[in-house]
Amino acid sequence: MADRTSKGWPQDVTEHSRALTLKKGVFVLEDPKEIAASLKRSAEASKRRKADPFRSAMSMLVFYINRAGKNLPNEQRARLEQAKDELRKAFGKATAG
Repeated sequence: MADRTSKGWPQDVTEHSRALTLKKGVFVLEDPKEIAASLKRSAEASKRRKADPFRSAMSMLVFYINRAGKNLPNEQRARLEQAKDELRKAFGKATAG
């Protein structure tokens, strides 16, 4: 348990999600399409998720953005927000806005 508290539980969740097995460094990739594609692959491959693949992938992305909060650089935040749109496209969902 000491390892969890020293790193912080949000980092632990993104690194050891029980629902999705994420590629290491997925949230720091340069291309929003790559981020979306990686999350989609992870969500579709998971047998542990409770929601449909789109919701699981989007939830993990939103969780990461929200937990990073003010510490997330503007450039990375913008890239992750673009990844949301790419994720919607990848799953054939209508884009917001």
